[in-house]
Formats: sequence, C-alpha cells, structure tokens
Amino acid sequence: MNRNHQKQLIVDDDIRVRSIQASIKNIISGKIETLSQTKIPISSGVKLHSLNYIVTVTLGGRNTTVIVDTGSDLTWVQCQPCRLCYNQPEPLFNPSVSPTYHKVVCNSSVCQTATGNSGQCGNDLQDCNYVVSYGDGSYTRGELGQDHLVLGSTSVENFVFGCGRNNKGLFGLASGLMGLGRSDLSLISQTFETFGGVFSYCLPSAEAKSSGSLVLGGDSNTSIFNNSTPISYTRMLANPQLVTFYFLNLTGVTIGGVAIQDSGFGKSGMIIDSGTVITRLPPTIYKAVKAEFLKLFSGYPFKQGVSILDTCFDLSAYEEVNIPTVKMQFEGGGEMEVDVTGVLFIVKSDASQVCLALASLQYDDEIGIIGNYQQKNTRVIYDIKQSQVGFAKETCSF
Repeated sequence: MNRNHQKQLIVDDDIRVRSIQASIKNIISGKIETLSQTKIPISSGVKLHSLNYIVTVTLGGRNTTVIVDTGSDLTWVQCQPCRLCYNQPEPLFNPSVSPTYHKVVCNSSVCQTATGNSGQCGNDLQDCNYVVSYGDGSYTRGELGQDHLVLGSTSVENFVFGCGRNNKGLFGLASGLMGLGRSDLSLISQTFETFGGVFSYCLPSAEAKSSGSLVLGGDSNTSIFNNSTPISYTRMLANPQLVTFYFLNLTGVTIGGVAIQDSGFGKSGMIIDSGTVITRLPPTIYKAVKAEFLKLFSGYPFKQGVSILDTCFDLSAYEEVNIPTVKMQFEGGGEMEVDVTGVLFIVKSDASQVCLALASLQYDDEIGIIGNYQQKNTRVIYDIKQSQVGFAKETCSF
C-alpha cells in the first residue's frame, strides 16, 4: 500500500469519526450550536425535459444543475470521461481539473458505509465503485469521490458524491441528482453538523415565472418562509426496512370539504417524495376519492384516460371551471391543501384532455406516494431531528 493511499484512508477515517462524534454530541445535548442556514432557488425542470425540480449548486468550483430527490440518498453527477452518458447542456464534471477533488478509496470506512460492509473495489483496487438503481429502471454507475460543494452561501468540505460514468434513465437534461433521503450518504446526513437535519422547499408551478426556494438548515419555524397559513406538523414514521424514505400516516382526504370515508386511512405509511410526480393512492382510497371528485366536478364531457391518469375531461369549450379543493390530513393534525394547480393535469394545451392528477396503485398492500405535483405552492418542512414534517400554504417565490 503506497503512502498516498494510506494517507487518504486516514483522512477518510477522520471524517467518519468526526461525523460520529458530532451525531453523538447532538443526541446527548439535545441541541445544536451555531447552525447555518442557506437558501437556493428551485425551479421546474420542464426546460430540461423533466417533470421533477432542479437546483444549481457549485461542485469543485463549477456550477452544476441537478434534480432534487427526497426519495434517494446519493448525490451524483455525470463525469468525464464517460462510458455511457445521456445528453446534458452543461459540460460534464471533470474530476481531473478540480483542485479539490479526491477519490474515495476502496476499503476506506467512507466506502464501506456508502456501499455496504464489503466495499466495492474497482479494477485498480483503489476506486470505490457504486451502483444505484431507481424504481423507474433508471440507474447510475461510477465511483465515489469527494469535493468542495457550495450550497448558496454555505460551503461543505469533502462532500461525498457519485462520479457517474454510466448513467441512463429519466433524468431529462439535468447534470445529475441531489439525494435528500435519510440514510448516512444523503446530503442531509452529510451536512447534519452544518444544517441540523432541517430542510424545506416550496415548489413553484411549471408555468410560474419565478423560482421557489430550497432552504437548508435553521429553526423549522423560521421567519425565512413566506407562508400564508400556519405550519401544521405530522410525525415521520420509522421504517427500518426502507430507511431512505420519509413516511407519513395519511389519516384522511377531503374533496370540496367532504371527508372521504375509507377503512384504508391510517393503516400504513405514505411516502412523501419530491422525485415522484403524480400522487399514487391505494386502490380503495383512490376509488373513494375519484367518486367524490366526480360528484363535485360534474357536467363536463369525459375524455379517454392517458397512461396512469384514468379520470379525464374535455374542457376546451370552457373559459373557467370550478375545481374542488383537495386536502390531505395526517396524524397529529398535519394538513396539506393541494394547490389549485395540482388538482388537474393538463395533457393537451388546448384543454381538450385534462385529467384528475391522482392515480391508483395496483394493489392495496402497496405503499402510497405523495408526488411533487400535489406539493406545489406549499412549504414542506422536513425536520429529521424532531422527526416531523410540516406543511403550510405559500406562493413560491425566491
């Protein structure tokens, strides 16, 4: 083993120990000193051919635009040289020209934490290889590295990320992905010392001229938000088998003020996910929601469904329509009112095909997901330390 390799192992080990000690200190003291807070613009990814949301960060001294995903952990970017990369307008990240980049060495503690106890060694026995597959069949493969990350006004040293050499899937033209999940590798866990495990976002509609905001750090009741209703909270559910995801207990839905009656409420957790677009409900709940919606949204000509959206209308002859309010209730009094732009999905721009923007899962034992389309113009606050998620109405702007 050469001296540089030994030195890197010691550096990696020190980073891990400092992270462990900080976590222990935070748990024991019950408070976090001198936390930072930063705010960065978040916008619709439509211009990059994605229905997800994007932010621009600085990695290794270069601006990089990535998809924001609370349903995964690893942050990664497409890297040069690349074996299989999809098109992106920004230059590929080139680790060889970043003065602050260094590899995560195979068999280091960082590599073992990120890839499992075995560590994934490359052909040269130095690279720490990773593979991440997503639920839609997309994937990224490459090796882990560390570099200087700037998020708004805050710098993060030795940030661990994936240098993707083989990437394929539904990433649009974004340069990569920011993982905001709950595991050790996520941006939230890596920056726990800095931001205290608190972040929030307000997702603007795709048509909005202004950006929304991604806020990292600070008190979860901070005045930096522009919410027009008080923040209501619900607890995060623990799921030891699916540690990445944020689970909530959906206890009810109201359509136009009418409470939906269904025995499926409160029985199993729902995932809240910024990387899923359309909310998926268990079949029995979806049927009850759809039936009530059709009672209130009546008299409009039906149109054939499209893909997962089965409740569609031809609204091309109407200048305006009355859209029923949709609210989701959660355990402990948390409530999210779906913005009016998140109730109907416009398939055709002439309004000849407009669909209820909710979909059914195949089976009742599948896990529901609250997608980003229903989270628009809402301040969604994730407080990992207090193990709670908050909701408030907010017209997203930066």
